[in-house]
Amino acid sequence: MDRRQFIAASSALGAMTVAGRAFAAPQAGGTKLLIVFLRGAYDAANIVAPVGNDFYHQARPTIALGKPNPADPNAPLPLDGDWALHPALKDTIYPLWQKREIAFIPFAGTDDMSRSHFETQDTIELGQPIAGSRNYGSGFMARLAARLGAPRAIAFTDQVPLCFRGGPMIPNFGLNGIGKPGIDNYQAGLIDAMYKGVTLGGTDLGYSVSEGFAVRDTVYKAISAETTAEMAGAGRGAVSAKGFELSARRVGRLMRDQYDLAFLDVGGWDTHVNQGGAQGYLAGRIGELGRGLAGFIDEIGDDHWRSTTVIVVSEFGRTFHENGNKGTDHGHGSVYWVLGGTLRGGRMVGPQVAISSATLNQNRDLPVLTDYRALIGGIVQPLYGLRQDALGNVFPQTTPARLELV
Repeated sequence: MDRRQFIAASSALGAMTVAGRAFAAPQAGGTKLLIVFLRGAYDAANIVAPVGNDFYHQARPTIALGKPNPADPNAPLPLDGDWALHPALKDTIYPLWQKREIAFIPFAGTDDMSRSHFETQDTIELGQPIAGSRNYGSGFMARLAARLGAPRAIAFTDQVPLCFRGGPMIPNFGLNGIGKPGIDNYQAGLIDAMYKGVTLGGTDLGYSVSEGFAVRDTVYKAISAETTAEMAGAGRGAVSAKGFELSARRVGRLMRDQYDLAFLDVGGWDTHVNQGGAQGYLAGRIGELGRGLAGFIDEIGDDHWRSTTVIVVSEFGRTFHENGNKGTDHGHGSVYWVLGGTLRGGRMVGPQVAISSATLNQNRDLPVLTDYRALIGGIVQPLYGLRQDALGNVFPQTTPARLELV
């Protein structure tokens, strides 16, 4: 295989993405940031639900959550006088609320009104103004990584996501369906030799390729060891972790030991039909998410959790009225989550409005009152001590939201 053939085939390598030489390890105990993207637009209004609002119950006659009731295990959990948390998160996320390690930001999102999954996901990952032309080769996490001097970064995805494109080269590793690497050590050695001493635009390709294989092997070994341990535990009657819960524990282990800036996406949130209320499909998905986040926190450990921030986003919310199929359709405003060991949480954060027919966006969905770029910018600026000009490079034409979370 010559170099041209290798470059043409590189997109199929999956887990083996090169890492550039700029990844000098930061000091131990450095700031860690994880972005979790819920692809498919989760129904925020039934997870962090405005149960104190009669209009909510009128708009959702079959799927609305009830009102908080300590005697009812299917009742939501009170957050404040207006909002309550889905009961599927009772043992995982609600304790974080009580410890003030999570905050919810209602009416959050983007000014993209397309209601297209793909277009709005791109909008968020790019982090650029939607007016005018946009650079699809420049994602906001790539720009952040460049501003931070390329910290130890990784995307836990099958392909490098749009948000990490255009900056320092980073590894990516899909966490679902882990299998033996498709390129064995002999083939890796041939590719290493092919690129040894080759530079392109000042980049040492030999070093980058070698680092890419090293990252692949390290991550694969860590995940394989964890999977083996879980199988042994299940052999003694233990319940095996599945889905996102397992993936999130893998992420926690790897971020604890090796990475400081990461992206992870979770699919399956497009609930047009029979999404359910306190029970049902959405309840199962959100329960899995809660267990995953709790597992991530457990795995990363108390010491690192104190310097870790997790931001959970989705491309948009759902229609406030349920549809004729007992589900919800593509909407606009959502509820974002921010978690952290030293977060000023236990609060519903940001501007709010009483929900009614008059205040819905286009009479169908939640308005956006906190822009996602202002929200994330207002978090990363104090986390990393970024000057305004540096933050303006990450999120152009954006004034950070002063939510005092970190």
